[in-house]
Order: sequence, then C-alpha cells, then structure tokens
Amino acid sequence: MQARIGDLAALLGGELIGDPQHTVVRIGTLERAEADTIGFLANPRYQAQLATTRAGCVIVSAAMREAAAARGAAIVVADPYLAYAKLSQWWAARLRERPAAGIHPSAVVEEGAIVGVGASIGALAFVGAGAVVEAGAIVSAQAHVGEHAFVGEGTVLKPRSMLAFGCRIGARGIVHGGAVIGADGFGFAPEAGRWTKIEQLGAVRLGDDVEIGANTCIDRGALDDTVVDDGVKIDNLVQIAHNVRIGAHTAFAGCSAVAGSTRIGRHCTIGGAANIVGHLEICDGVHISAATLVTASIRKPGHYTGVFPFDDHASWEKNAATLKHLHSLRERLRALEKRTP
Repeated sequence: MQARIGDLAALLGGELIGDPQHTVVRIGTLERAEADTIGFLANPRYQAQLATTRAGCVIVSAAMREAAAARGAAIVVADPYLAYAKLSQWWAARLRERPAAGIHPSAVVEEGAIVGVGASIGALAFVGAGAVVEAGAIVSAQAHVGEHAFVGEGTVLKPRSMLAFGCRIGARGIVHGGAVIGADGFGFAPEAGRWTKIEQLGAVRLGDDVEIGANTCIDRGALDDTVVDDGVKIDNLVQIAHNVRIGAHTAFAGCSAVAGSTRIGRHCTIGGAANIVGHLEICDGVHISAATLVTASIRKPGHYTGVFPFDDHASWEKNAATLKHLHSLRERLRALEKRTP
C-alpha cells in the first residue's frame, strides 16, 4: 500500500513540511526507517534520532518543528503519539482483509439466535440459542457466543475467545484469543473440611469500546453482574473476579488482578502485575504502579506505589503499620536532634 504524505497530513490535521506527493509504504521506527517510511517522534529523549533517521517523513510536535524541518519532510501535530495511533488505525483498515459477511458452513448457529446484517460468523464458531450478534460484528473462527449472550454492533471476538451464556459486550469492542468472559467466579462455602460450590447466578456486562486482551478472564457475578464500563482497556493475562465494577476509560496492564466485589473508578490505570484485594473502593483518577499490592480502599486521586516483603501475617501487619508512620517518626527524630545540644 502507498500513501502520499500530503493526504496523511490532511488526515491527521497537521502542518505539512515537504513535498505532498512524496509516498510512503509503511509506518516504522526512526531507527530503522527508510525513505519509504513514515515515523514519529513522541518522546523528546529520542530527539537525537531526528538527525540520523532515513525516514521519508516524520510526525513531530511543534517543539520539534525546526529540528524536523532541517532534516526533511515532516507533519507537525499537537500530539504525535495520538497522531500515530490514528494513523495506525487508518493503515490497518486498509491492509487487513475483513472477513466475509455471513455464516461459515462449519459454524453452529442455534435456533433462535439473531445474526445482524453484515455480521460474520467464522469457521467452527458457535452462537447459542437466543444470542444476538449485531450488525457488522465478527465472531471469528472457533469463538464462542453462549446462549442469550449479546455482541454489540461492530464488535470483534477473535479466534477462540468466549462470551459465556447471558453475558453482554457493547459496540466496537475487541476480545482477543483465549479470553473468557463469564466463567464462574470463585465461590465456595466450607462444609466439614470440604468446599461446596456457590453457583454464580449473575453475568458480565461490558460497555462500548472495550478491549480485552488475550487469555484474560472476567468472571460472572455471584448474584449481581460483573460490570466493565465504556472504553475500558484490559491487557493480556488479567484476572477480574466476580462482582467487580470498573469505571469508564480505566486501563489495566498485563498480569494485574482484582479480587471480588471491588469497585474501581473512572480514568484509573493499573500497572502490570499489580494486585487489588477484594471488597475495596478505588476512586476516580487513581494510578497504581506495577507490582503494587493494594490492601485498603483509595479515596483520593493520585499515584500509588508499594512493594513490601512477605512475612508471617502477624509480623507483616505490625511492620506495615509501623512503616506507614516512618516519615512522621523521622520528622520527630529530626526535631529532637535539633533540640539536643
């Protein structure tokens, strides 16, 4: 595929420096770019690469305008990383072939299921009785849509993903391979040294524009539904337990986990391998660093970090309580030292 940089500048709403007729055939890094490549510079720490890159065109911010112009063609935008994201979507839409609409002969669509206009049901896929797959949605090869589940308009279930019975995902979502939406939550009652299963009677409700990474699991609710609001992005290998509620536009990095019945607000970020214990409340605008263990509710927006060595539980609780007061103890010690002759 070829694209003229003048057309790309118009697409991105940026200022073009250079020949609008120059064509590029791929998006690439500045380090490995050639004359047929368009690259981008979002992080100022890589500014030195502008002088050496062979890219045919570079997307930059206004702060980098002069440096970019000195080396050749450039598109100047307010946010180069956002421009790159939009360009990548435009590029992918033209490079990737959309599956043909209709139902593959090897797919199983049970009686009572509704498949909308332009939807695609791939090879060996399953759509259960009473399920709804709305217009333009894609249920890829070997994907599973359970009985009475709902797939919103334009949503894509990648190969071998699962939307279990009674669960819902809104419009324009993506569920990657191996993800399971609606498995049983972890609920058992102790009985004479054994465990008696608690049937999980709720479902999972995902909003619009949600993306779920590969091999991620979102468990169905015990009684009420597990709820993930609009625009939430969840990376690979993430565990969301039963009855969790996640606010709009929150994002989770890989291998993070949330225990049951926790409520997480809007516009939060959860770093990789971070863990949040159950029955907590995390307010809007909270950012949790990678590998942090959250053991108490967070009611003030901000950035939170904490890694603490494990110990026997009683000792750990005492040490953790002391550590929380370490700063104030230090200030008191300094004050005492100043008084000492």
